[in-house]
Amino acid sequence: MTLTDTKQTSKDIDSTYVDVLIVGAGISGIGAAHHLRERFPDKTFALLDALDGPGGTWRTHKYPGARSDSDLFTFGYSFKPWRGAAFATAEEIRNYLDEVIDEDQLAPVIHYQHRVIEAHWSSADEQWTLEVEQSDGARIRFVTPFLWMCQGYYEHDEGFSPTWPGMDQFTGQIVHPQHWPEDLDYAGKRVVVIGSGATAATLIPAMANVTEHVTMLQRSPTFFLPRPANLELVETLRKLDVPDEWVHDIARRAYFAMGEEVINAANNDPDATRKMLLDLMRPHLPEGFEVEKHFNPSYRPWQQRIAVIPEADLFVAISEGRASVVTDTIATFTETGIMTSSGTHIDADIVITATGFDLSCFGGIAFMLDDEPVDFSEQVTHRGIMISNIPNMAYVFGYFRSSWTLRADLVSEYVIRLMEKMQQEGNTVVVPRLGAAEADMPKLPFMDPKNVSSGYMMRSQEKMFRQGDREPWIHMKEFHEERDTLSKVSLDEGLTYH
Repeated sequence: MTLTDTKQTSKDIDSTYVDVLIVGAGISGIGAAHHLRERFPDKTFALLDALDGPGGTWRTHKYPGARSDSDLFTFGYSFKPWRGAAFATAEEIRNYLDEVIDEDQLAPVIHYQHRVIEAHWSSADEQWTLEVEQSDGARIRFVTPFLWMCQGYYEHDEGFSPTWPGMDQFTGQIVHPQHWPEDLDYAGKRVVVIGSGATAATLIPAMANVTEHVTMLQRSPTFFLPRPANLELVETLRKLDVPDEWVHDIARRAYFAMGEEVINAANNDPDATRKMLLDLMRPHLPEGFEVEKHFNPSYRPWQQRIAVIPEADLFVAISEGRASVVTDTIATFTETGIMTSSGTHIDADIVITATGFDLSCFGGIAFMLDDEPVDFSEQVTHRGIMISNIPNMAYVFGYFRSSWTLRADLVSEYVIRLMEKMQQEGNTVVVPRLGAAEADMPKLPFMDPKNVSSGYMMRSQEKMFRQGDREPWIHMKEFHEERDTLSKVSLDEGLTYH
């Protein structure tokens, strides 16, 4: 589809100009807007989001118990103290974001139910034109010299759901957590949750108090890490009426240090880390529980995400007999449940496919450079913030092993520094360009499977941009590698201005 291939003619489409256009009103976009307002109070900007309100992931996910498995002291912003328990529900996170919107007076510049269809860069005009579809189907345009992509990294419209034999004969309900029906009645029902990641670990304890029984059916195990709802240190500081800003900063440092300790241990001695994780699980599970069978993955610790379970609530549900775990593959669905490959039948009234999601490259928006379509799989990242040959565009992609927002804050600081340089030097365009030294640089996959092997990452490699084998054409570093360097790296290396 082109900018004029719409139900409305070109002259009928209204245009709005802003100095900076942010796509996405989740935690990345709201954070970017805060930094923009603070550092460039005179710049005009707008946020566009396809959903009906702020929050991104935390608005899409409405299944029971939806929560963050990252602590909110690091998942929260550096500039906004977190005042609740370390691990928060989706509703609590949305309320936190609402507070930022109110405090920064962002509501007038956020446009909900505005889905970006196409983004077109004009070299002659040195600006982006975005075609946007509103909830009523009407098309409008936003024009901006600088585009900031904060739309997240997965497909909101459709979760990943495999197909199994016999699904059509199952007489119960099949539900994907990403499309949770508001009227789903699971009280007294037998529920099977297919999957073993953070979503399954969240759903099961949240439902187990109401259902007859919940079975977690997993093809392969996941590492889980039980954590208390809050550090004793945090509780002590709050009782002493220490200012919220101080508590937030101290807790942020403490949680990061604990996370870094596990990451370093996994890198340096994966076998010892595996034993440590299994030993941390054992005391929370029934005597004789087959921990090695159900919670000992074949991959290395942190090759896939370690799922934190606050107060060991998943294990509590198992210990109390309200939930159970089956590690097996699916042979077929039946009228009344699922038959596993080993011949066990699991009775079910409801089957929940907590089987993950698919990556989305920049929200699936069609990008054009001077009327030529952009194939991002042919481009490489620049520091995990910009894309080769794409002018005046930045994006946010967070950490895999640490909280997403730690990097969102760092990226915002980098982009603001870039804008300040352009303003001071009178430049209007910045674009990453590979030089002669990179002529033979290999274009490597977006994610190295030796380091990260999560299904959603591996399934979507072909649609994502690439990375090189040297600075500044690589990404997916860790927070401890970037926190003291990203604010100081050269704004000239690999970048062309005019």
